[in-house]
Amino acid sequence: MATRDPGRGPARKPRRKPGSAPSSCPKYSGGAGAGPRSSPPETAPRLILFNKPYGVLTQFTDRSDPPRPTLGDYISEKGVYPAGRLDRDCEGLLLLTDNGALQASISNPRFKLPKTYLAQVEGIPDASALDSLCRGVMLRDGLTRPAHARLIPEPEWLWPRTPPVRQRKTVPDSWIELTITEGRNRQVRRMTAAAGHPTLRLIRVAIGDWRLGTLAPGKWRPVQAQDPW
Repeated sequence: MATRDPGRGPARKPRRKPGSAPSSCPKYSGGAGAGPRSSPPETAPRLILFNKPYGVLTQFTDRSDPPRPTLGDYISEKGVYPAGRLDRDCEGLLLLTDNGALQASISNPRFKLPKTYLAQVEGIPDASALDSLCRGVMLRDGLTRPAHARLIPEPEWLWPRTPPVRQRKTVPDSWIELTITEGRNRQVRRMTAAAGHPTLRLIRVAIGDWRLGTLAPGKWRPVQAQDPW
């Protein structure tokens, strides 16, 4: 409370600086409920597993006349793109995503993500042929990285291919499982040919930890994206 000096007239209240709030007023904090601004939650990347049938292009459109089958004939999800490629005459697992970093971690060879294929080949590879695939074979564009290769029985769960595989009656065929960490053009076919066993049919069954499983040809399903990217 202000006091009065008998010799000086009425006491004056202390003057405050322009723009400052009285000491009894609460400081403005940005309105009711205001606090530190938070960033909007990040949307988890979308990831799709697709079992690509034989003869389908790994793209959504085709300008050929007549147009050839594409991903657009099977996948209705918008905004996703293939993470890597799978040749038209190959079947099996293809991943699609809307996340650029995830797409690069799957498709860029520098990440060395393993990709596993089942290959029906002419003849029956012996230990020497399998060893050459494992150690690396010399192709026109250089020596391949070490791989994993083994002879397997014909998969009982495998769907028939349309059109059927052309086989020579005089030459037996067999199946091998081959895992590589590169992405050269038509690499598996060139590797088996270099080892003396041309590929008749090729199905990709795994990319990293993502596996084709029981997904039927032409079908797709969303999966949880992992965090390697």
